[in-house]
Amino acid sequence: MRTVLRCCTLLLGLAAASAFAADEPALLSGQTLYLPVYSHVYHGDPGKDGKPSQTLVSTHVSIRNTDPQASIRLVSARYYDTIGKLVRSYVSAPAVIPPLGTHEIFVPRTDTAGGSGANFLIVWAAEAPANPPIVEALHADIREARTLMFITTGQPIRTR
Repeated sequence: MRTVLRCCTLLLGLAAASAFAADEPALLSGQTLYLPVYSHVYHGDPGKDGKPSQTLVSTHVSIRNTDPQASIRLVSARYYDTIGKLVRSYVSAPAVIPPLGTHEIFVPRTDTAGGSGANFLIVWAAEAPANPPIVEALHADIREARTLMFITTGQPIRTR
């Protein structure tokens, strides 16, 4: 009976260790992230012209290196509009993001080139496998009478 109990305890310990390891994020040498962003948002009911109201928003992109020991390299940050046309590139040469550092990109509220379906493709790389970065965009329109703020999050994609 003791042998069976010891075997069960060992198996439960191994299962718990395996589950913990599965919850840890994988270390990566790089990836491409898709980040949805907006230069404006539609709201309200359609007017006499059949179109809803729209509010312009600024976009603050934050690329955060989550690795406490390794630097990562921001290879590119390309901004696309609603129809998928490249609007501009925000990284002219690879930029190093130090451990726990952040690289920021700002798209002003007056820049409407992206449209409501704009997005970024962000490519990062590392010399040795590292924790993947967290990539978010904070959208904001802050005025005396109201505040509109929301966040979008980058998702890894495969490129072909």
